[in-house]
Amino acid sequence: MNADARPLNRLAHEASPYLQQHADNPVDWYPWGEEALERARREDKPLLVSIGYAACHWCHVMAHESFADPEVAAIQNEHFINIKVDREERPDLDSIYMAAAQALTGRGGWPLNVFCLPDGTPFYAGTYFPPDTKAARYRMPSWRQVLLSIAEAYRTRRADVTASAHELLDHIKRLAQPLPETASVDGALVMAAAEKIGREFDPQYGGFGDAPKFPQPLVLEFLLRAHLRGDVQALPMLHQTLEQMARGGMYDQVGGGFHRYSVDARWLVPHFEKMLYDNALLAEVYHLAALVTGDPFLARIADETFAYMLRDLRHPDGAFFSSEDADSLPVPGAAHAEEGAFYVWTPDELRLALGDDATLVSAYYGVTRQGNFEGKSILYVPRPPAAVAAMLGVPVERIEATVARARPILRAFREQRPRPFRDEKIITAWNAMAIRALATASARVPEYLPAAQQCADFVLTNLRRADGRLLRSWKDGRPGPAGFLDDYALLCDALIELHAASGKPNYLATAVELANAMLDLFWDAPAWMFFDTGSDQPALVTRPRDLSDNAVPSGSAAAAMALLRLYAITGREIYATRAEQVLQQVAPMLSRFPLGFGRMLCAADLAIGPIRELAIIGPPDHPATQALVAEARAAYRPRLVIARAEPGDPVAALSPLFADRGMVDGQPTAYLCEQFTCLLPVTTPEALRAQLNG
Repeated sequence: MNADARPLNRLAHEASPYLQQHADNPVDWYPWGEEALERARREDKPLLVSIGYAACHWCHVMAHESFADPEVAAIQNEHFINIKVDREERPDLDSIYMAAAQALTGRGGWPLNVFCLPDGTPFYAGTYFPPDTKAARYRMPSWRQVLLSIAEAYRTRRADVTASAHELLDHIKRLAQPLPETASVDGALVMAAAEKIGREFDPQYGGFGDAPKFPQPLVLEFLLRAHLRGDVQALPMLHQTLEQMARGGMYDQVGGGFHRYSVDARWLVPHFEKMLYDNALLAEVYHLAALVTGDPFLARIADETFAYMLRDLRHPDGAFFSSEDADSLPVPGAAHAEEGAFYVWTPDELRLALGDDATLVSAYYGVTRQGNFEGKSILYVPRPPAAVAAMLGVPVERIEATVARARPILRAFREQRPRPFRDEKIITAWNAMAIRALATASARVPEYLPAAQQCADFVLTNLRRADGRLLRSWKDGRPGPAGFLDDYALLCDALIELHAASGKPNYLATAVELANAMLDLFWDAPAWMFFDTGSDQPALVTRPRDLSDNAVPSGSAAAAMALLRLYAITGREIYATRAEQVLQQVAPMLSRFPLGFGRMLCAADLAIGPIRELAIIGPPDHPATQALVAEARAAYRPRLVIARAEPGDPVAALSPLFADRGMVDGQPTAYLCEQFTCLLPVTTPEALRAQLNG
């Protein structure tokens, strides 16, 4: 049957673009929900839970090879109740079933295919499985073999399958329990973590470990903090990593922004999907590193990454879409999409786009006839401009001017190609990272502040129910599931930063509301930790909790950071207590596995302190107010928390910093405090600078 004539399955009614990508499969897919679970119980069939996301290359490969095959689909439909899950909408399910896959196979990834008892308890899991025609090449069982073997085992060895499932679930539950040991969080622990990170550093290409190499912006953010604490290796490691990433093929040399990760150690060949969270986190860390080092190259990469987000990932009303695909059609009307097709070049294409400038640009970006990726070239910067100039016998100024002139021409030329698919789902946690990054960088580029505010206002309008409950996602007016811990924690943290940048009181008031709701919905009092799912969300086979940071901050790390910052503004002891309890539970892991706890280490650094509070009182649009704010934010001060209010503003009641304090001589005034004990008020940027640097 032609795919165009095939009837659509249940996924056609879902908002998730990833689920809709499977709507024309002959597989009888269900979205996760009671309907599928009830049918599994009624028919006594195992569940097949297949998890992925819209920008996932291997998800597309398996869908094309297996899920679109009517014969394979017939096997799935006969023996299983089939469920498709968008991991970005349901990180809770992904967390549980990824833990199962890692326990069973020692590795994870997507697509994640998990076989479960009818109640959702997993008993077998894997990632990509090839079709029959490729099984020998991959030295793996084919997907058809896996399906038939699992169906046979479920039918003939049910007791063994059930026992294995319960044993696996017990293991997953143990992973979410608090450690038997705790430790204090102090400067020695933080410096030991930085020293261990240094042992994993690649001195040649930057980054940590070998291929595949991930950008790890959370670890890089921590290195900035370690640098301020006196680690002499932290800043060189950070600078080398940022420079090498930005000169590699993992960075989009034409359009700005970063791809997901590099398959090699030198940042050359990426997995080509572009994710909002990577770009938000990396843009922020490049901006912060530029503040610390004064390097204009790092500032340029930050701004080009923000430009990519604002140009290619932005909803018309200001929020940000989730991702762009790795794959796209090589030419209009092609039968199949190819990985990286939108981004790679041939010498002939450069010549067509640039004319005589192509020779210099090809040399600068490493474009050759043989290519570096399947016969074409990923643009990267293998040598500095001076080396290219020497090689070609031309002035270095000519190289730099030619490349600068060529980039917008190449971007316009590239726009004629079929663009990668864009997942236009809007996710609260990921937009929160964009809000924080834009608000932070607005200290250097004020034009970023309206974009941050527009995004925040969109999220608070469209992804928050009338009763105040946050939602995880939104697409074309359709709300997604209830928000998770990271949605609350990251948005709370972002709004604190946005309040500091804008002076708008509603952002601080909303941050307090979110923090209070977060403690009500997610806190696990016996364990002194947070759950990732709210107490009001439907129960799963276990209630997940992930303490380690991955590509994005864990909800627990983001919560600890937000609560510590909010304590510094409000003085509410419960915020500091809960953050310190989380850090105490996770402290033993911070020095042992620091690469997995970048944002948690940042929270630990904040907890150690000293935290300084800065209260600025004055009309937000007054030039003198803005001058004080600009001075406070002109340097990298990660342990400075800023609160702002106008005289008589009700938001002042949220913070003891404003109690009995006002403007001096009618001028906007700054009060620099530590543990709510303040220095003398100042009204000029110069006086504030002296206090901040004192």
